[in-house]
Amino acid sequence: MEEKILNENEEKRSLSFVEQFVKEDLEAGKNGGRLQTRFPPEPNGYIHIGHAKAICMDFGVAERFGGVCNLRFDDTNPSKEGTEYVDSILHDIQWLGFKWGNLYYASDYFEKLWDLAVWMIKQGLAYVDEQTSEQIAEQKGTPTQAGTASPFRDRPIEENLRLFEQMNTPEAVEGSMVLRAKLDMANPNMHFRDPVIYRIIHTPHHRTGTKWHAYPMYDFAHGQSDYFEGVTHSICTLEFVPHRPLYDKFVDLLQEKDQQFDYRPRQIEFNRLNLTYTVMSKRKLKALVDEKLVSGWDDPRMPTVCGMRRRGYSAQSIRNFIDSIGYTKFDALNDYALLEAAVRDDLNKKACRVSAVLNPVKLIITNYPEGQTEELTAVNNPENEADGTHTITFSRELWIERDDFMEVAEKKFQRLAPGKEVRLKNAYIIKCDEEHPCDKDAEGNVTAIYATYDPDTRSGLPGADRKIKGKTLHWLSASHCLPAEVRLYDKLFAVENPAADDRDFRDLLNPGSLTVLKNCYVEQYLAEKKAGDFLQFQRIGYFTPDIESTPEHLVFNRTVGLRS
Repeated sequence: MEEKILNENEEKRSLSFVEQFVKEDLEAGKNGGRLQTRFPPEPNGYIHIGHAKAICMDFGVAERFGGVCNLRFDDTNPSKEGTEYVDSILHDIQWLGFKWGNLYYASDYFEKLWDLAVWMIKQGLAYVDEQTSEQIAEQKGTPTQAGTASPFRDRPIEENLRLFEQMNTPEAVEGSMVLRAKLDMANPNMHFRDPVIYRIIHTPHHRTGTKWHAYPMYDFAHGQSDYFEGVTHSICTLEFVPHRPLYDKFVDLLQEKDQQFDYRPRQIEFNRLNLTYTVMSKRKLKALVDEKLVSGWDDPRMPTVCGMRRRGYSAQSIRNFIDSIGYTKFDALNDYALLEAAVRDDLNKKACRVSAVLNPVKLIITNYPEGQTEELTAVNNPENEADGTHTITFSRELWIERDDFMEVAEKKFQRLAPGKEVRLKNAYIIKCDEEHPCDKDAEGNVTAIYATYDPDTRSGLPGADRKIKGKTLHWLSASHCLPAEVRLYDKLFAVENPAADDRDFRDLLNPGSLTVLKNCYVEQYLAEKKAGDFLQFQRIGYFTPDIESTPEHLVFNRTVGLRS
């Protein structure tokens, strides 16, 4: 076998235990030195960051060792699946930066799976059971107590064949019959106790329409689909560890039927990705969407890939986070702050620096000539000179953040206060008036602040080096900015681990997860920015235009705050 050559940068990163297994198999010449993985999502929801971890593994290990990763939709339950989910998954995988070798569907193999089930019936290895799901569950016993046989377990083969055919007719009643594999009702592994392998569903399938009325169960279809496609390494999460013997058993039966023993997929399990202050259950996420507790699957508070994209997370930041937490054999709860740190680190290299004022108050430079303006230069990204510059207009009347002024300031307050100096970003040093620092309304709210500027201290002039104790503040020209709505997102849930809480997950939602600010201002430069552009509102955080943003109504989402 020709040795696989790893990318020079990839060599520097230590192998995960999954990659080590793959490397050993390739070096041993297993499967003819061939590597083929797959990512098999069920199209019954939008994929979330937990799926992104599996995507990074399935596609990443194939990339690293010169193999191929295919995408296969596990579309065996038409009552929950649809093309909307298929399309979203395709888009999200591509957005994350991965390409599949081939696109498959479990429904591609419905004929082959049906033939295998018929063969099992003929071999006395499967039977039609007419008990209710509750009776079957009770009959299976417990992990320490053997199950009891179904009264239909020893049905004649011909009767089972006839009933199985009947299951696949429009007249069959859902829930009236199932096909079970005849394995071992005393096996300590509960999955071996005559598992259900086919059930009746009359919902039209998004690809096959009404051709089928009996559909294979996941455990029956999954391993066979891997085998049909030539998958060498079936990489999945830890909850499938007890399913692995059944996975291997069904592959054994398929090989026995077809008399092919040249290879078999190897199942390897790793830990799931769990994050604080969120849930990864698609059932719960779908409930949030259906009950309008969030605005949709792409709500920026959701852990879905599309939600994170809308919030302004970069694909690379998600991949960097997943790489940083690694793959183990032990489930863990990862701190959401680690994801935010990865987002922050990546956006620091990419985001355009701009000015935005979220809680504005008027600042009047009393000695600046009325009607005069200046076009000042602002660097787009100090981390990347190639990103260039843009201009920002300076004038006599400005907007600044209300929190940047105190009429009666504590000693350590280094922003604007009577008699104190600060620098305005890219502009001048200003000094707040001592005798008349501000105007107030009848309720005592500050309506205007007064200051003077030092014309010799504009950024770029020799006087700009003058040292002052005050901080540098961001600002906007009141006549040269645009109104905007800004949405501040916080954690979706109020408790650290909602998945482990016994209360209804709806009761655990964070009531402060979204704050909408209506009276904000941003640079005119932002009128041309689009959803997906990375921005840093200076001194505030990272933001991106929302998909609902228009030139007439600008809307920005906070991606993540700056480091404290």
